[in-house]
Amino acid sequence: MASDNEPGVHVSYHEAAGPSGDIGIVHLGLGAFHRAHQTVYLERYRQRTGDGEWGICSANLRGNVGLVDRLRTAGYRYHVAEYADSENVTLREIGVIEDTLFTGRDASGEWGRDLNSLLTRMSDANVRIVTLTVTEKGYFLSPAEGRLLDDDPLIAADIVSPEQPRTAPGILVAALARRRAAGLAPFTVLSCDNMPDNGRRTRAAVVQLAAMHDADLAEWIDRYVAFPGSMVDRIVPAMTDADAERLERLGIEDPNAVVGEAFAQWVIEDDFPQGRPAWEADGVEMVDEVAPFETMKLRMLNGSHSLLAYLGALDGIETVFDAVNRDALVALLRQYMMNEAAPTLQMPAGTDLAAYTDSLLERFANDSLRHRLQQIAMDGSQKLPQRWLHGALARLEAGADVPCTTLGVAAWIRYTAGRNLNGKVHEVDDPLAVTFASLHETHGDDTESLVAAFLAVEAVFPPRLARWPGFADSVAAAYRTLTISGLNNALQRIPSA
Repeated sequence: MASDNEPGVHVSYHEAAGPSGDIGIVHLGLGAFHRAHQTVYLERYRQRTGDGEWGICSANLRGNVGLVDRLRTAGYRYHVAEYADSENVTLREIGVIEDTLFTGRDASGEWGRDLNSLLTRMSDANVRIVTLTVTEKGYFLSPAEGRLLDDDPLIAADIVSPEQPRTAPGILVAALARRRAAGLAPFTVLSCDNMPDNGRRTRAAVVQLAAMHDADLAEWIDRYVAFPGSMVDRIVPAMTDADAERLERLGIEDPNAVVGEAFAQWVIEDDFPQGRPAWEADGVEMVDEVAPFETMKLRMLNGSHSLLAYLGALDGIETVFDAVNRDALVALLRQYMMNEAAPTLQMPAGTDLAAYTDSLLERFANDSLRHRLQQIAMDGSQKLPQRWLHGALARLEAGADVPCTTLGVAAWIRYTAGRNLNGKVHEVDDPLAVTFASLHETHGDDTESLVAAFLAVEAVFPPRLARWPGFADSVAAAYRTLTISGLNNALQRIPSA
């Protein structure tokens, strides 16, 4: 039990409900976001209703096996700390996870320690929903085109050995094949990742992969499996030693704990043929069409985060909180959201995008979170099309300028060189990192040719945007200002709204 023993901190503590032993949901991607978002909603549901049908089996497909085993040792219980600010925290014990599995590569290089257990679990008639948080790159789709990356080594391995899958799409195909063979109704597949049309894109990945070795299975999946879209929102930074120490001062010593903001949102298309939790009373918004909410969040929240990530990291800024303590960066975010992102959205009547902008800036300024910009900067090649580029093309086609986005693109190109404006080296964690390093080596300080080479990477940039008159010139001009004169001068050159 937690104790409010840190001076000046008000703590609210919620103990987990008892385990049910019944698993109705399998989740792929046992990361911090899953443990601080979906499980929290389901824990609230279980505590409110006592319904034990919707326990979760969570599988880690990548990373270290340690988390999987630590959760087993802890009886699958862990804590989430929800910070409204540095003086107000809600501590929740989560007990809705009933099993954890690992299917990735272990220290010896072997794959799939618990793969058969996972596929067996997904073939159980009691499992009616499979959710995913595997990040954008975990779907193995071209960000710009949505084509399955069948030349990726892991997808290629799944094509050759479909019964021993290594990827999330491969696991879904194998499990659905088992259910079809057993005459069981398919589970619903619910993507909870930050992709536009994530339900449609998940369907595309699964159907394309299934068609590589069984056309009848692919047709069955396309016809009978539901892939509702969803929008998820909660800022969940990676845990740090400082976070663990804060929790210890509040009486929580838990190596599996996660921290996040108090705000959370989950919007889901209501398409669950085999049933679902009645979780509306627990804050989940069930809608007919999630796309407007999804695009709003991607372009405004995530797009702003990416602007801070690349511009801030280049200037040596460590966290979102530090970045939004600079007035010029706040002004940039406000201009980007209201003038470049908001006009591209088609929202339901009554949606106040100015109020949404204000709420996002307030959330970014939460002094209890230390959301590292380097964490946000990961996998830019997978994120930027939906966060910036499709919206930028829409604005250009409408006759508007996109100075904030062009500065962001320039910053991202410079960031992929692997060092900031002061020469400090950083890791470029991106599936295309080797490609980007080669482009920098080839083009060096020739700004125009470097920008042209990046814009020619069709896996990232829609060709129509790359060829748009003046777009490359604007990115190159922003790149030169940023690299020669620094961040402050680059921000000053953004024309005011």
